[in-house]
Amino acid sequence: MILTIADTQLDSKQITKLYPVAIVGTGEENETTHISIEWLETEGVGKVIVVGYAIVVNLQDGVKKEFFYHTKDELTEEIISIQKQFTSK
Repeated sequence: MILTIADTQLDSKQITKLYPVAIVGTGEENETTHISIEWLETEGVGKVIVVGYAIVVNLQDGVKKEFFYHTKDELTEEIISIQKQFTSK
């Protein structure tokens, strides 16, 4: 099955891991890191500065693709789109 994320087509058979993350500033210049959204919403409230969100896709060949979203709403819309692609096949 071909999966489309942000206008990029990926062969779902090549995907080894697909997960959402929050991207937060580390406090070191423009450095950022990924954290789980669950941690952000439970433990991270008021502790970190969110700079965006992403869907991370790991592929069998070791390639990692990241799709950036400015808001959680944009991320959620893309997750719903991905879910629809899986359930419509």
